Amino acid sequence: MSYDLAVWEGERPADDASAARCFTDLYDRYIDTEGPAVPPVERVAAFVAALLERWPDLAEDDDDTSPWSTSPLIGEARGPLIYFPMRWTMAEEASAFAAGIASSMGLNCFDPQSRQLRP
Repeated sequence: MSYDLAVWEGERPADDASAARCFTDLYDRYIDTEGPAVPPVERVAAFVAALLERWPDLAEDDDDTSPWSTSPLIGEARGPLIYFPMRWTMAEEASAFAAGIASSMGLNCFDPQSRQLRP
């Protein structure tokens, strides 16, 4: 079981419902598409790098300390969006950290499970 989080570059949605619509639009445009993968924008790539400074990429995790459920983590980023899973057992700590990093970088963080903006 995993916990998913979405982070994207763009204007902050006014409320959770607007964020859910924005996430769905970005997901449809960048993730659920048959076209070629769009490389991540600079801020999203920097966000991923900040996460990997805290915990290693899954493929490099010899000590089983990484919360990520996919590798390479940057592979989940497309254009202005990253939608990524993490291990359920570490989701609380890792998602709080990710939300804090996203906020500090001016990125939006959205919990698709509860359909709410974070933090």
